[in-house]
Amino acid sequence: MANVMKKVDAVIVGFGWAGSIMAKELTEAGLNVVALERGPHRDTYPDGAYPQVIDELTYNIRKKLFQDLSKSTVTIRHNSAQTAQPYRQLAAFLPGTGTGGAGLHWSGVHFRVDPIELRMRSHYEERYGKKFIPEGMTIQDFGVTYDELEPFFDKAEKVFGTSGSEWRVKGKVVGQQGRGNPFAPDRSDKFPLPAQKRTFSAQLFAQAAESVGYHPYDLPSANTSGPYTNTYGAQMGPCNFCGYCSGYACYMYSKASPNVNVLPALRQEAKFELRENANVLRVNLTDDKKRATGVTYVDALGRQIEQPADLVILSAFQFHNVHLMLLSGIGKPYDPVTNEGTVGRNFAYQNISTIKAFFDKDVFTNNFIGAGGAGVGVDDFNADNFDHGKYGFVGGSPFWVNQAGVKPISGLPTPPGTPGWGSKWKAAVADHYTHHVSMDAHGAHQSYRNNYLDLDPNYKDAFGQPLLRMTFDWQENDIKMSQFMHGRMHKIAEAMNPKLISGAPKMPGTHFDTTVYQTTHMNGGAIMGEDPKTSAVNRYLQSWDVPNVFVPGASAFPQGLGYNPTGMVAALTYWSAKAIREQYLPSPGPLVQA
Repeated sequence: MANVMKKVDAVIVGFGWAGSIMAKELTEAGLNVVALERGPHRDTYPDGAYPQVIDELTYNIRKKLFQDLSKSTVTIRHNSAQTAQPYRQLAAFLPGTGTGGAGLHWSGVHFRVDPIELRMRSHYEERYGKKFIPEGMTIQDFGVTYDELEPFFDKAEKVFGTSGSEWRVKGKVVGQQGRGNPFAPDRSDKFPLPAQKRTFSAQLFAQAAESVGYHPYDLPSANTSGPYTNTYGAQMGPCNFCGYCSGYACYMYSKASPNVNVLPALRQEAKFELRENANVLRVNLTDDKKRATGVTYVDALGRQIEQPADLVILSAFQFHNVHLMLLSGIGKPYDPVTNEGTVGRNFAYQNISTIKAFFDKDVFTNNFIGAGGAGVGVDDFNADNFDHGKYGFVGGSPFWVNQAGVKPISGLPTPPGTPGWGSKWKAAVADHYTHHVSMDAHGAHQSYRNNYLDLDPNYKDAFGQPLLRMTFDWQENDIKMSQFMHGRMHKIAEAMNPKLISGAPKMPGTHFDTTVYQTTHMNGGAIMGEDPKTSAVNRYLQSWDVPNVFVPGASAFPQGLGYNPTGMVAALTYWSAKAIREQYLPSPGPLVQA
């Protein structure tokens, strides 16, 4: 029998970016808040203590900051005719665990969103016609506009201490050609900090991109270009380009994280409590399943604890949110056969293509230098910045060089044909480690009827609950886009005049490969929208079915974005928190009528 704790105003499940932002907003509103994090306590000290933190074996290879798959994982299959198998070794994607969640181990690339991607289906139908969208593609509008979200993008950047080069502020072009992004939407203010300095590889990429007619710009980076104190009074130090961002806690206090940028302020709040090693099993509901009464979790000692609350915030990693909704009976599970139900619908990922350019020994790219968000991007083929009607696919992609620091174990690129070991391999590593440039097409991934999430009938986690099952594979549209983007990015690589170029796009028949890292940008499954028949949460991230449950995170995205999701997650969370504070708390109930 569960131990019952004292009731609180709000319980938050997961303490990454979404959870920490919600906690700050709700305590500011006067609520007593308990946050539950499944993983252990983590912070800059001791997890980011130098020199132990730059231990690649511990962090990149043994995955210290990531989810323990022996306790809970997902099962994966390519289609519904197959039996899904457990994801037993972290490779393709890397969910975080512990205080800060993925916000502690992320790289720091901090984008907003292209406005058309918020109204994806409407835009494509208006410009290209309804028949242009392939059968089985289930993209839809978010239900919120860029203009509505812009103040919250600005707020998040000021909390994160984001570095960047703006292009247009309050309708006026203020950017410098070759530094700001001419395709970027209007902003209400400048970036808090100027852009980080460009690595040599970023300089090569920018020059090459300009030479072929593209428009390079400084990537927006939540790695500080100088000292900064954010709006919560949290202090950050200038980034030193050590190259240990993604997968690591920043020892310089230079990479934005919930631990550095939000938690110090929350520690001053008497109404806030963070409980770590608290694995939430389910959201508890009334008998009619129309109201949440709190959550049940297992603590570090293996005891079941019930935490009553008036308000439940599910702010865990994307597929953990979906898993909890399915386990708790919140919303109708998605059925791909009938195309009905909402929870598990529209699971999407990222459509990456990578090119590596190898140079002679007199070109030193010094790849060990880096910062997680530093680099140069090109948006000429992102979103709908070009005519898709000529090419027959949906979706766009930014290109970029994002030199985050090439590690001495995992980051040893060699040309095609190099042996996998031995003296020739060693010679190839020595010849190319500091003489190559890697660039990515970071393609938006669309949602499809046959890519979805549900509960696995065969496998259970350490707590005896069904694992989440992921049915996912690349579709024809993904292949077309990958080939197109790879070809356009290849022109940039050619303009650098390297001695060798490697990398290939996805080819017809390519299947999703769980053994090779791509990104941890998982989207959908508890998507937002304006129709309860096709979305799990409304435009304020409130459950259509259980109105005192809100679900912020990338689980709300109806499809993947060309950009990294963190900036959008933060803005949506602030948007949702404002609605809770100004609309829900004065009058609890549905904020949007179905």
